[in-house]
Amino acid sequence: MNTPVKTSDNSGNADNNRENKSATPNIKPFSEAVRFHGHTCPGLAMGYLVAVRAMKELCSGRSEDEELVAIVENDSCSIDAIQVVTGCTIGKGNLIFSDHGKQAYTIINRTIKKAIRISLKSEFNTDNLDPELATLREKAFSEEATEQDKKVFRKHMEEVVSTMMKIPDDEILNVREAGLEIPEKARIFKSVRCAGCGEMVSESRARVQNGKIVCIPCFDAYSRGW
Repeated sequence: MNTPVKTSDNSGNADNNRENKSATPNIKPFSEAVRFHGHTCPGLAMGYLVAVRAMKELCSGRSEDEELVAIVENDSCSIDAIQVVTGCTIGKGNLIFSDHGKQAYTIINRTIKKAIRISLKSEFNTDNLDPELATLREKAFSEEATEQDKKVFRKHMEEVVSTMMKIPDDEILNVREAGLEIPEKARIFKSVRCAGCGEMVSESRARVQNGKIVCIPCFDAYSRGW
């Protein structure tokens, strides 16, 4: 599914509200993801493209409660865009973080019982969109970086984001229907007082040590390498 876009303005904030030819209502513009995240960058753009494609594949609007579930396999900038567009958040319990270090995302629609897995194509690399980007990044993040160095790097990043928004998403993303294992909805647990620090901790995360209930930071883990 190729999705044409509006071009960004010179600010690089890429208010790219991709034309929606599906039944998907009210996809939030990229500018809202930028506002939430704090700046524009290729990682955020990646998450936005993933989220928009998932919403269209699943014919879904933004999740007000737990209609959608997002399982994300990294903790990169992309996750902020996924939260903004899909409405899947840590607080609602429908954003699940699996620390696999992969640019891979599974979005589930509970209502229609369908899951989509989206991952970054191995041949796609944002540095290939701008041969100078890697060098500018290293310079901008060095201890000797000047404000001009950072400004130039930001400008190049914004141009890469603008280019990403114009590329058909099938050139960036692998999309396939995934096996359906719908996680249970988020549960609310009682809190108990930690005998160590005195702070309250959810029963689901509490440990027992010397016959007393303690939190994870106060718990002395015992392991013999198993």
